Amino acid sequence: MGNSSEDIKAAKDKWKKLAAKTESLPLKYTTVSGEPIEMLYTPDDINHIDFLNEIGFPGEYPYTRGIHTNMYRGRLWTMRQFAGFGTPEDTNERYHYLLKHGQTGLSVAFDLPTLMGRDADDPQSLGEVGICGVSISSLADMELLFKGINLAQVSTSMTINAPAAMLLAFYVAVAIKQGASPSQLRGTIQADILKEYIAQKEWIYPPHPSMRIITDMFEYCTNEMPQWNPISISGYHIREAGATAIQELAFTLADGFAYVEAGIEKGLNVDDFAPRLSFFFNSHLDFFEEIAKYRAARKIWAKRLRNKYKAKNPRSWLLRFHTQTAGCTLTAQQPENNIVRTAYQALAGVLGGTQSLHTNSMDETLALPSEKAVKIALRTQQIISHEIGVTNTIDPLAGSYFIEALTEKMEKGAEAYFEKIDSMGGVIPAIEAGFFQREIAESAYRYQQELDRKEKIIVGVNDYIEENEKIEIPILYIPPEVESKQRERIAQVKASRDKLKVDETLSALKRSAQDGSNLIPRLIDCTKAYVTLGEMSNTLAEVFGIYEEPAIF
Repeated sequence: MGNSSEDIKAAKDKWKKLAAKTESLPLKYTTVSGEPIEMLYTPDDINHIDFLNEIGFPGEYPYTRGIHTNMYRGRLWTMRQFAGFGTPEDTNERYHYLLKHGQTGLSVAFDLPTLMGRDADDPQSLGEVGICGVSISSLADMELLFKGINLAQVSTSMTINAPAAMLLAFYVAVAIKQGASPSQLRGTIQADILKEYIAQKEWIYPPHPSMRIITDMFEYCTNEMPQWNPISISGYHIREAGATAIQELAFTLADGFAYVEAGIEKGLNVDDFAPRLSFFFNSHLDFFEEIAKYRAARKIWAKRLRNKYKAKNPRSWLLRFHTQTAGCTLTAQQPENNIVRTAYQALAGVLGGTQSLHTNSMDETLALPSEKAVKIALRTQQIISHEIGVTNTIDPLAGSYFIEALTEKMEKGAEAYFEKIDSMGGVIPAIEAGFFQREIAESAYRYQQELDRKEKIIVGVNDYIEENEKIEIPILYIPPEVESKQRERIAQVKASRDKLKVDETLSALKRSAQDGSNLIPRLIDCTKAYVTLGEMSNTLAEVFGIYEEPAIF
């Protein structure tokens, strides 16, 4: 005969009195996010949870345990490495290297000028061309970036937001030149502009016209690119800015709900575009907290899409997500330690049920990663997938008193934030009021205080320090010739293109921005005429304006 809940609770209380007499280390027993953690979890912590309705089975609503019935027993996650530096030729060479060594999807990092919608020859691009990613200013660059790579056969993720529609147009134009149809293309473009206002600060236009661009992408991809994810709603950068796990979860899903509402307001059927929405989460240091976060995210999304937005297609209820290990946890001190951090963060993503995973390289806190560091990061994923047995069974931590209690805590914490955001009128009014920015800043400050007081330990940073440490990791160097080469290419493109066609397509783009018709076909026309990224971006700015963030105190 089993023990009753009352019996277990009474025994636990008795045990806790004995345990309280023992000494503990002088550490703060909370998650990385500051959530208090009990010394021990027992059945009484989760006996109120309805297993069938709240946990259930993989591939079944509410998908707490995974979106597929067989998960990694059917197919491993997509292994990606974020790559992009210097010229398109440089990055193309890295792509071929990664594909040769077993990578199953490409992920593009763009330089800062490209992320801001500026060409390499823009005066404001000086000194930044090709430094933090690949420089892309026109279709000519994009053709070189994917030279020798069949876009109909590879999945590509592109991390770009404000000018995402232009980069999507470049990608489509390259595929068409290769003889592929847009309907064959698989991949994701980040495009999540709301998180730029919240955390990353790489915007061009104000929020409302930016949302119009997003919904135009939804509409175009629904009709022409059914295998393409038109947005990756990104909590990664929110977390990197200092948010807690619950804040990352809540703010990211709130952004997702805002995009769903914008699509419905545009007149789209939720079941026509919601199945292609995807998410991008951080995998931070706290192993169990991260796993609980992913499980809660699936449950919250499924419930909201089915119950509030009345999605009838079960595919609309599925929260599909990419995971990247936490860049903000990488240390310049003792950088080899980053290999261990990344391995555990990657494992949390896998145990949390990710569909795609990027592992950071040990040297990324110092510079763009070297080939050796990239290979170690990729091998980390391959070891997890093939050697340690975690893919043999689905959601192996389900039923853990701790994991289920923490998953529920995540869900309740996120719901409390949704109520606050709704009370402010939604995501955009909350952005304009500085709500998200203040919440993240306060969390980042609290965590730094914990590190300063040594309530939390970062090995090699605030403890276990090596005096006079010498860093002997080779650093990837981007020579200044990259910028001059990219400037020369733009000059050649502008000299050889049909100027009349350029003017015609830019005029059509401006009219589309003014009359509300879908922008994507006009952007593709511009791209085919070798209109540059900056020219398209500036044309839209003439209609939409440039966003200036209000001062937040």
